[in-house]
Amino acid sequence: MGKRLTQIATRTGDDGTTGLGDNTRVPKNSLRVQAMGDVDELNSHLGVLLCETLPAEVRSLLVEVQHELFNLGGELSIPGYELLKPQALAVLDEALAQHNARLPRLEEFILPAGTRPAALAHVCRTVARRAERAVVALGQAEPLKDTPRRYLNRLSDLMFVLARVLNRIDGGDDVYWNSERMRQGS
Repeated sequence: MGKRLTQIATRTGDDGTTGLGDNTRVPKNSLRVQAMGDVDELNSHLGVLLCETLPAEVRSLLVEVQHELFNLGGELSIPGYELLKPQALAVLDEALAQHNARLPRLEEFILPAGTRPAALAHVCRTVARRAERAVVALGQAEPLKDTPRRYLNRLSDLMFVLARVLNRIDGGDDVYWNSERMRQGS
């Protein structure tokens, strides 16, 4: 792969187009490029989260997710190609079940806040939702496999659960929305 990236500044995109993995060129504002960019941004936010002190099992899971997001981006960059396998979705499902089982049931909405790692996990969650919307839009315009959409949906759920897990490190808790119902004690 390193031999493919011999020159970064090619200037071929100066005309507002970019090359896909199948050597076609598309406008940089196309639905496909938007989806690829949102997945890339999500992966970058995960990289920032990985700069934090995290439990080893969370760190390992997020590194695996980064690799799968790279596969997802590669799949998006080559129309009709499959790189993200259904097994990647099974890993997320297993992690969701494992981490969610340790958490108390939610009785109120929580804010995207708390510890820095938890807040960063919430940012990843919202960027995953945006990437999912972009993949849905692309799938409505062009044929697309289901796994990328399902993976991003599940990943956003996982990031919500991981934010709750990360808020509980060292005895912390979720930051609850100060709703009218809570103020009234119902």
